[in-house]
Amino acid sequence: MSVTAVPLRPVKGRHITWIWVGIVLALLLAVGFAWAGTRSGADSFLSGNASRAGVVTTASGLQYEVLAKGSGPTPTDADVTLINYTGKLTDGTTFDQSQRPTPMSPKSVVPGFGEALKLMPKGSRYRFWLKPELGYGAPRPAGSPPMPAEMEKLAKQVLVFDVEMVDFIPETVLQQLQMQQMMQQQGGGGLPPGAMPPGAMPPPAGR
Repeated sequence: MSVTAVPLRPVKGRHITWIWVGIVLALLLAVGFAWAGTRSGADSFLSGNASRAGVVTTASGLQYEVLAKGSGPTPTDADVTLINYTGKLTDGTTFDQSQRPTPMSPKSVVPGFGEALKLMPKGSRYRFWLKPELGYGAPRPAGSPPMPAEMEKLAKQVLVFDVEMVDFIPETVLQQLQMQQMMQQQGGGGLPPGAMPPGAMPPPAGR
């Protein structure tokens, strides 16, 4: 005996195909709306932030505010900087923070952070806002390893960095200091293992 009161008619193959097409389109639309919502939120925040007094927007879309001016020249891609920094989301959540002055090269960090470092003279403190394309959402080189899940989340958001420029020196000078340290250690010089010559910065940390 049939369970249903009325027998179901068989679905034609052509109809099944259209059902699957409809499901795929619905999924694509859902993803598109989610992406558009993320983009809209980031664009809306940056548009409002750009109108605040003291906030400057560069040609790339990087936004910054000078908290303390500092003085003198600014770093280039040929330098290694020594900085203190705190990274937050627009809701105030901290996702990264230096525990001590940290060496970084402007050319080895995400595009917006590298551009930001090159705006800062010694002794200055700046606040930066990085849109996704200037942060972890920037295009990655072919063959790059998969991005960790926590980084995937950050790649879709505006990042806010407070940065203090402690010092910077040419990368070639740093390399010479490192070479001198190695030679002194090999020759039994006075420096203990792991020590740096006076005034030298440790090698840049990868980001």
